Parts: sequence; structure tokens; C-alpha cells
Amino acid sequence: MLTFVKTHFKKTFAISISIGLGLVFLYSAYTKLVPVIETFEFTFIDIGIANWYTAPIIARLLIALEIFVGVLLIANYRLKKLSLPLTIGLLLFFILYLIGTMLVSGNSVNCGCFGEHHHMSPLQAIVKNLIMIAGALIVYFLYEGWSAKMNALILSLTAVSVCILPFIINPIDYTYSSNNLEEKVNYPLPLELLYQPEDTAKVEVPKVELRKGKQVLAFLSLTCSHCRIAAKKFRLIKKENPGIPIYFVLNGDKKNYLPFINDTKADNIPSSFCLGKSFVQLASAQLPRIYYLNNGVVVKKVDYFELNQYQIEAWLAETK
Repeated sequence: MLTFVKTHFKKTFAISISIGLGLVFLYSAYTKLVPVIETFEFTFIDIGIANWYTAPIIARLLIALEIFVGVLLIANYRLKKLSLPLTIGLLLFFILYLIGTMLVSGNSVNCGCFGEHHHMSPLQAIVKNLIMIAGALIVYFLYEGWSAKMNALILSLTAVSVCILPFIINPIDYTYSSNNLEEKVNYPLPLELLYQPEDTAKVEVPKVELRKGKQVLAFLSLTCSHCRIAAKKFRLIKKENPGIPIYFVLNGDKKNYLPFINDTKADNIPSSFCLGKSFVQLASAQLPRIYYLNNGVVVKKVDYFELNQYQIEAWLAETK
């Protein structure tokens, strides 16, 4: 009787841990995928293992793998032979990826393990993954899991379904159409509001000359989540091609500047503050507001998700 109780307890304990691990994988996949996947995509570009076209594919395939592992763990399916080795292998891969992130960006950056929902440093994520590996090892030595007669069919259908899922929930679109295309362009932006401000306490004169030549000018709020995503993307574009002329005009309480920089790491891009009505006159209420300027004239407006390094480079190369 005592042996039966011990065996039953071990089995129940192992099943509970396995389900818990599976739920963590599913939640991790969800937070990366919804509402934005861009920040997760950016990390692969940042550490140099992908470009702007391959990163969206890699990100979705890894999320699919997380969902697949989560489903297997919750189902307690062939734990020793399949689910747990796959779990430990994926966690070890993430640890190596996190070490690479630390080497490239330091430990203060958001690792992206839970997307934009919960910020976690790479070191914290490594500790989390080590704890999950320990949990997987406990399950490995306590419970075999179950297997079905039609193993190959069940596994194949699950794998294919899960692989497609991230591409359906958050599809890749390489041909974005801007929400701003219907707005007027080819008009001079009133940059005198920046260079000849009425209130110098609210408006800083830009550190560069924006009225001459081609410039990419972004108006960002320090606390706007979409602005932060845009800043992260701009940082990578500038990192990939330092010659691209990008400038930020920032709005918000200056005490929020350091948290903004700590999150976006966009200190490689020159910026200045513009507060009050001047900012609204230049940027309107929809943020982030991104302009392509040619000698102070707005020739194009883009959304943050439409930003494309290669298109900017092509525009800069145009002679007209």
C-alpha cells in the first residue's frame, strides 16, 4: 500500500511539473507573438544571425517550436524519449542565445523571453531556463509519460499544425502599405519651430542640420510603446548602416529619458527634446511620426512597422 501511494505521488508530482513547464512554454510563445513580434525579431538581427527578411521567419519558427514543446509537455507525451530531451535541448539553445545577447547588448536589455509583456534581463532568463531544466530532469527520473499506437501520425499532425500557427496569428508582410499614404506630402516642414523656438525651455535646438539634404526624422514619445519599438528598429538600422542620417525629436518628461534609452538602447542616434504645442504642430497626435525629408520638405511618411533599411538606402541613393 505504501509503495502504491509513493508511486502515485511521484507520478502526480511529475505530471504537475510537466504541465507547469508546458504552460510556461505556451505563455512564452503567446507573449512573443501577441500583440507585437517585432522586438523578438530584432534580437536575431542584433546578434548577427539574421537579416530583415530572415528574422521574421526564424522568430515564428522558434515560437512554433515553443508551442510544440508546450503541447507535448502538457500531454505528457513520450516524456523520456521525446518531450523532455526536446525541452532540455531548446532551453540550452535559448541559454546560448541569451549569452550571445549579453555579449552584444549587455545585461540591461530586455531579452524578449516574454515579449513586451514582462521585461527580463538575459541573466534572469538564463536562471529561469536553468530552473526549468532542473524541473525537466526531475520529471525525467520520475515518469515515463504515455505513448499512443499512432505515434507518427499524431506527432506529424501536431507538428505541422503548430508550425503554421504563428504565421496565421501574426503573418509576415514584406510589402507594408502605410496608413499615412493618403496624407499630403511634398510640403515644407516648419522646422523653424525647432531652430528658432519661442520657448527655449521647452524646445532644444537640434544637434544636426535637418533643413539640408536627406534626413529621416522621427517624432517619438518617451512613454509610447510603439515609439519604443520604432526606436529599437532605428537603432538596429543605424547599427547596420551608421551612414543613414536618422534623428529623433523626443517628447515627454525628461525623467523618462533614461528608462527610454535603457529599454531601446538607441543612444547611437542623435536626439533633442521638443515639448508643448511645437511638437504637436510638427508631429500631430499620431505617434510615432516618421518623415523622410529632402531639404526640409516632407517627401514621404511611414509607419514604424513599415520602416525598411533597404528602402531607406535606396531613397538616399536617388539623385532626384
